[in-house]
Amino acid sequence: MRVDNIESLTGCLKIPINTFHDNRGYFQETWNQNSLNKKVGETIQFAQDNSSLSRRFVLRGLHYQYPKPQAKLLRVVNGSIIDVVVDLRRSSSTFGCWSSIEIEASSDFQLWVPTGFAHGFMAMADNTLIVYKTTDFWMMDCEYTLAWNDPTLAIEWPSGIEPIISEKDRFGLEFSMLPYFD
Repeated sequence: MRVDNIESLTGCLKIPINTFHDNRGYFQETWNQNSLNKKVGETIQFAQDNSSLSRRFVLRGLHYQYPKPQAKLLRVVNGSIIDVVVDLRRSSSTFGCWSSIEIEASSDFQLWVPTGFAHGFMAMADNTLIVYKTTDFWMMDCEYTLAWNDPTLAIEWPSGIEPIISEKDRFGLEFSMLPYFD
């Protein structure tokens, strides 16, 4: 089921980016440990930083790790994406729900995706660059891919577009076949 506001998915948050403009350009504070901890309501510790560069209409995901989950703090540095998250936590009131949000390089926020979510995006411009922090290391043996076109979830990707998808993502599992979080 679709949830219109991504922050209605329990734990997903838009984290403001503080930008200070002057005649030279701007300065951004893209991450502050104290501010993030306060907004999320717990102490967050990151293990890894990643970046992803994509051509227009590349679709990546929907990925997650189980049983070693990763929370993510992501932002778009260049271009734009349609970002999608799916709640895989059985104990959550939004279990099985998904939402999407457009994030551009000019957006004044980052997206916090807590543990227990599958995450993916479609690049809407060439040379789309996203950067993200994760709370645990990538572990190949723990990685799962939820099918981007799962018929049960019926995620509404941009219409009329044939996405560019990796072999791994092309063979993602249906929602009913995945391990879920408690």
